[in-house]
Amino acid sequence: MIKVTATSALAIICATMAAAEVKVGFIGSLSSDTGLSTLRGAEIAIEELNAAGGMNGEQIVMVTADTSEDPTEGVKAYEYLAETEEVDFIISGSIDDVSLAWMPRMQEFQIPTLDTWTSYIGIIDMVVEDPETMAPYFMNIASDEALATLYINFGADVLKGQMGWESTVILAEDTAFGEAITGLITDALGPVAGIKTTEIIKYDVNTVDFAPLFSRAQETGADFIYQVSTVNSQVVSSQYVKLQVPMPMTGVNVGALGLEYWEDTGGAGGGISTLSPVPSVGFELDPVSQSFVDTYQAKYTSRPVMPHFNGFNAYHGLKQAMAAAETAGGFGDVKAWSAEMKKQDLVLEKDGKLWLRYGFWGDDEVEEVTGRTYPHNARFDLTSPYEDAQPSMVVVQWKEDGSVGVVYPFEYATTEFTIPSWVK
Repeated sequence: MIKVTATSALAIICATMAAAEVKVGFIGSLSSDTGLSTLRGAEIAIEELNAAGGMNGEQIVMVTADTSEDPTEGVKAYEYLAETEEVDFIISGSIDDVSLAWMPRMQEFQIPTLDTWTSYIGIIDMVVEDPETMAPYFMNIASDEALATLYINFGADVLKGQMGWESTVILAEDTAFGEAITGLITDALGPVAGIKTTEIIKYDVNTVDFAPLFSRAQETGADFIYQVSTVNSQVVSSQYVKLQVPMPMTGVNVGALGLEYWEDTGGAGGGISTLSPVPSVGFELDPVSQSFVDTYQAKYTSRPVMPHFNGFNAYHGLKQAMAAAETAGGFGDVKAWSAEMKKQDLVLEKDGKLWLRYGFWGDDEVEEVTGRTYPHNARFDLTSPYEDAQPSMVVVQWKEDGSVGVVYPFEYATTEFTIPSWVK
């Protein structure tokens, strides 16, 4: 018989306490700038939290599951984190189609999950329609409806108001995100901004030759091309420049969201403008955000050399998730954690003015412009002046000299919107 003394019992207890940890699971691509932005933002947040004592005295560790930006692999990745690693919390850098694929697993396993990149409004609709099973889910990027709504303002103020353009042809990838943005643009760009959609051209994400598509776009007689590209975006960008397509092109181009864009296109990226959640390339930073970037760049030397917006979302969002868990007594009681997560609200100021806000819409809170609710979605402001939160997005443009800046909203602009030199 083994005799357990008070001293040995204390040692066992201490050893158990020392082994206690909070396990975070990362789900996303481990080889894309998008995925790595979320992963690294989370890593820095965990390091800082652990240095300050962890969560309720427990150290935080992270395990990863690679989705390869493939929906089937995304489902496997979520199952691995839930069943094999038995994580307490999941932070996602997944693209929309992948998040949609693993969403039923999230509803089944009921693991608190934060999406930092996916912006599909249909997921927020799921929160509205099924708050019980969607309680663990939060999206701390403005949903695509909010992104498109502010982009429509850009259409009215700049594309129609300054440039005088009255018609567009949509060139969109065949994805859930592409479908959502296309629908929002066609439904609102005409009535609100006075810009008519002449045709919608869909393409496969693996398309390598865009010449026939650009020719088709020109044949529509539209004033400009509205592109929607989240996968292999550098291809459509560089071909647009190399072919000297005689039409302006704006829209959504994920490839243009990183500082590597110019190198990726071989310098053939001038003139491309895209909407971007904030912070974006060319976006002025508040002191807290700049400190995060300084830490990031001192720690990582490989691409992405600056985190995409979702890296900031991961950095702040993971800290908020842990703060909510501390108050809720951990992640085990999902309803308690979800209730505390809704209360998280971080306001960052620049020169005494609200610059960024990391908070969430209330369940029954109606956004006045769209007239709908956005439960568990990042708080945003769609009206100038932006006093309640930052705008849901900004429009950035790459110039032909390789520089990049914000062109809209005007309060955040660092440069002016221009058309490429070859477009007459």
